[in-house]
Amino acid sequence: MIEIIPAIDILEGVCVRLKQGNYEQRTVYDEDPLAVALRFESAGIRRLHCVDLDGARQGYLVNTEILKAICTQTSLQVDIGGGIGSDADIEKAFSLGAAQITAGSIAVREPHTVLRWLRQYGAERIILGADFQYGRIAVSGWQESSSLDLSGFLDDYISRGIRTVISTDISRDGMLGGSAEKIYAQIKARYPDLFLIASGGVSDMKDIQRLNEAGIDGVIVGKAIYEGRIRLDEIREFMTLC
Repeated sequence: MIEIIPAIDILEGVCVRLKQGNYEQRTVYDEDPLAVALRFESAGIRRLHCVDLDGARQGYLVNTEILKAICTQTSLQVDIGGGIGSDADIEKAFSLGAAQITAGSIAVREPHTVLRWLRQYGAERIILGADFQYGRIAVSGWQESSSLDLSGFLDDYISRGIRTVISTDISRDGMLGGSAEKIYAQIKARYPDLFLIASGGVSDMKDIQRLNEAGIDGVIVGKAIYEGRIRLDEIREFMTLC
């Protein structure tokens, strides 16, 4: 069964969503990210994806107090992404209570560092962030495109021990136009043992059902929840039925 993982994106201390990673196209959904996390917990959600958007842009964790509150004042299994750019950052993330971290930009710029983290912390605590646009990996909070193609990027890291990947189709993120399910199905077929988490474009429960039928392990949902297209009671019912 696919696991539904809500996202909380934090920018300047509040819960927001961006369109296609554009910081200038933001919508504020709640002034209190902790309150949002508590609502998810009350609905039976078990996992949460938190992104420090300020951190992603600046290259180091910024919203540490908010992240700590979410990790310590809920029972959610939290993974933190955005701004994990150094040993100090990953140590800080785990000290805040994160169960996992997502290595995004640093996985492109300093692969030796991420591979060392894999050895040091174990594959169960390190998620590879494979965010792409038109087949190319993006970095710096999606503000830059790299020369790496998605397939080669995944091939390299999976061969070196990565077991969990969050892959976001930036062109679909925040657009509510449906998920890139065909791309995710291809990745899953190539790496059946990979725990693959799809992200970007989910607009309703039908999108989640299609990803579930494709054998995808997890899906990150943001805007569709905040705008009421997917209700928390629908998520609870889906989890019960599956």
